[in-house]
Amino acid sequence: MNFNECWGGFLKKVRLTSFQIIILGFLCLILLGTLLLMLPISQANGNATSFKDALFTSTSATSVTGLVVRNTATYWSLFGKCVILCLIQIGGLGIVTVAMAFSLLGRKKIGLMQRTVMQESISAFYVGGIVKFTSFIIRTVVCCELLGALLMLPVFWHQFGGIHGIFYAVFHSISAFCNAGFDLFGRTHPYASLARYVDNLPINLVIMSLILIGGLGFRTWEDVRQNKQHFSRYCLQSKLVLATTAILIIIPFLYFFFAEFGHYPLKERILAALFTTVSPRTAGFNTVDLNRLSDDGVVMNIMLMLIGGATGSTAGGMKLTTVAVLAISAHSVLHRKKDATAFGRRIGTGVIFDAAAIFSLYFVTCVISAMAISAIEGLPFLKCMFETASAVATVGLTLGITPHLSTLSQLILIVLMFMGRVGGMTLVFATIARRHVVDPLKPEEKVQVG
Repeated sequence: MNFNECWGGFLKKVRLTSFQIIILGFLCLILLGTLLLMLPISQANGNATSFKDALFTSTSATSVTGLVVRNTATYWSLFGKCVILCLIQIGGLGIVTVAMAFSLLGRKKIGLMQRTVMQESISAFYVGGIVKFTSFIIRTVVCCELLGALLMLPVFWHQFGGIHGIFYAVFHSISAFCNAGFDLFGRTHPYASLARYVDNLPINLVIMSLILIGGLGFRTWEDVRQNKQHFSRYCLQSKLVLATTAILIIIPFLYFFFAEFGHYPLKERILAALFTTVSPRTAGFNTVDLNRLSDDGVVMNIMLMLIGGATGSTAGGMKLTTVAVLAISAHSVLHRKKDATAFGRRIGTGVIFDAAAIFSLYFVTCVISAMAISAIEGLPFLKCMFETASAVATVGLTLGITPHLSTLSQLILIVLMFMGRVGGMTLVFATIARRHVVDPLKPEEKVQVG
């Protein structure tokens, strides 16, 4: 009996749903990463790391967030950094995708249960063709990360030498494509991220491109591959993702360019405004000191973080399509239209309900968690909400307070990062939505809203 048969038999025996399998997989990966990071070999000075710090780092890497309580550049050894990098790669792709990749490499038969779980993991429309689609995803990821590393290699080779330059290029290419935000540039200034490259055109362009491509989503990649420049042939989801992405680049860029970075030279001003627009969705790198942003700039970052990237991508957040669907629905209501439509297609009522539920779940969770941390730590609410938004949207940007929080506050951030990676609705479906229940039709009664 092979592995797939044993695994399929186990799943049938314990009767786990697809959502529960995804959550269990991420929990096991986080636990394994925690145990590896606790080993003395993982720390630069050869000492064992506490369970709390290892758990926080493992959760942050697996959820491709980027929030840290230890300086990645100086605290962890080469082994520890490699563990973090592996967690980022598996977390970015999804543990189900990686497991299926190994099955494909071993030429093992993929059963219906595994295909169903894979469908839920990458938010695919259909089970049919899921194996071929997975193979396409893996090839695309490898090619993009390899190309990103090669493009950044000349800069890092010049600064850090051959071996170190290669490792820096690979590490940051994977971290950017997976929207993780982990970096190795904190040796002289802790948690400095990419501040030294604020005016470096190649690094800025490559990192931003990797972030955007990783955050567009697997379905959009396939549409681009199949239909190329024929935008009209794209599915509605890809159209919404690309259109919303363009809007969320142009409007925030104009704000940051004119309102936040007016004191920068023109080249740095353009690059800083563009990078600060792209990175919060949801990469976690920064080329400027975020503490110097105005309160309006902080709020803009929080909004971008909560929106995040596309469904079925390496990015987190409530997703682009969630916001797009709500905006389209609001537009339809304000114009007294019966249906919410976009690009000549009608959006189903169930999709609008789902979008409203996801928006409410993320927003309420973020606010309540920020209020709790603010009360525990005695810190300003806006700073705490920045950290909770960064955690639940799996971004990794910080105003510098996370490493100094108490254990309870860091535990709140751990829960938020895990929730953000597996998805709030996935957690709900895995815990309370055991089966699909059809309610009998109830009498309708008017309710005034607004």
